[in-house]
Amino acid sequence: MTPLDLAPEEFRRLAHQVIDVATEFLQTLDSRPTFPSTSGTTAEKIFDGPLPEQGIGPAVFSSLGDVLNHSRPPSPRFFGYVLGSGEPVAAIADLLTSVLNQNVTAWRSSPAAVTIEHTVVGWLAEAIGCKGFSGSLTGGGSPANLMGLAMAREKIAPANERGAQGGVVYASEEVHMSIGKSVALLGIGRENLRLIPVDDAFRMRTKELEAAIQSDVQTGKTPIAVVASAGTVNTGAIDPLRELADIAHRHGAWLHVDGAYGALAAIAAPEKFAALNLADSLSLDPHKWLYQPLDCGCLLFRDPEAARRAFSHAGDYAKALSQDPIEGFAFFDESIELSRRFRALKLWLSLRYHGLNAFRDAVRRDLAHAQQLATRIQQHSDLELLAPVELSAVCFRHVPRASAAQDELNRHNAAILQRVVQRGRVYLSNASIRGKFAVRACFVNHRTTDADVDGVVDEVIAAAK
Repeated sequence: MTPLDLAPEEFRRLAHQVIDVATEFLQTLDSRPTFPSTSGTTAEKIFDGPLPEQGIGPAVFSSLGDVLNHSRPPSPRFFGYVLGSGEPVAAIADLLTSVLNQNVTAWRSSPAAVTIEHTVVGWLAEAIGCKGFSGSLTGGGSPANLMGLAMAREKIAPANERGAQGGVVYASEEVHMSIGKSVALLGIGRENLRLIPVDDAFRMRTKELEAAIQSDVQTGKTPIAVVASAGTVNTGAIDPLRELADIAHRHGAWLHVDGAYGALAAIAAPEKFAALNLADSLSLDPHKWLYQPLDCGCLLFRDPEAARRAFSHAGDYAKALSQDPIEGFAFFDESIELSRRFRALKLWLSLRYHGLNAFRDAVRRDLAHAQQLATRIQQHSDLELLAPVELSAVCFRHVPRASAAQDELNRHNAAILQRVVQRGRVYLSNASIRGKFAVRACFVNHRTTDADVDGVVDEVIAAAK
């Protein structure tokens, strides 16, 4: 046995120790503050230090309590950002994933993992109304958006061999920041990202999109892609997908749908996502609305050949030796990644353990919780709802008096949010809604109860006092 190996009994003992710690952590989630009592200085003092030349063995596991106590827990009252709550069956799967240590590059390197990923991707596509789409699991929505736009660029304005040829990408002014990063990395340039105004419900205005494309075409520019949002990060707005698909395809452009936040809500509210299957590519995040542990994103696309055109490039050492369509498959021909974690195992186990209907019910509860909070806000004379509640994001603010100036209200609500987080009873985040500082609650949490939702208003009012 080499120095880095563990005897089977030692591995079992240490694994049980970690499982015991994790179990106690889950049992105490409800009583833990939603943000730890810590600071940058405190955390560095506990966790920073010199790299040991000699190991201390099993004693390292005694530090796990510090890790838990200085981490933000997946509390039932965590409503910040758009972050899933970490379903336990999937968490167990992640341990086995690390033990198996599969590099999911191609079927020949990991037969079970590749087959399971194909299966899970097919399940996801069918569940949201995009049966027949192909794809792969990613680290999150950002790399999925990058790859979707890379496919668009390579089809409309090929750049892989001779460099970027120019072109324009269109998205709403509410689009996720990853789109701006993507057009920069792809050589399209952020000056060629047209941010289209939104309507009162924060959805892209189709007439303005049409006008922008026509203006660019008249000056000799090539429309590469229209990016539609199926759940904007600020308010959860869903762009008019059918109309955007019609405009994009009429002008020969690619339609990419950023559904990282919202698309998986189609399993519970399909009527909100009609025409999602008109997309050429689509991002979604199971680590949001399927509650999977990080990381687990997904890129779906209609045409696998478009993915291979964008990403297939390999040395002789990586070429497939089999012409069999299954055994010769390689993910690196359809993705920017070569080394890839076995992300599909947790989804495969989690979905089969609970069944899709259990997740559908959980998403419905999240949607209902957002409406519950919106109703309470509207009933309170000191609170103002700042945006329609389309999915599960609720943006609001405290208004102590009608005469308060905008800057004063922004500072006031920023201070309230800071106090709410410090109090540790609920965790909220923020958004900017037409220049107004908003306190924001986002429900993608399978642990949340109705009482947890009611606590949001109570905490904001208490912090305001």
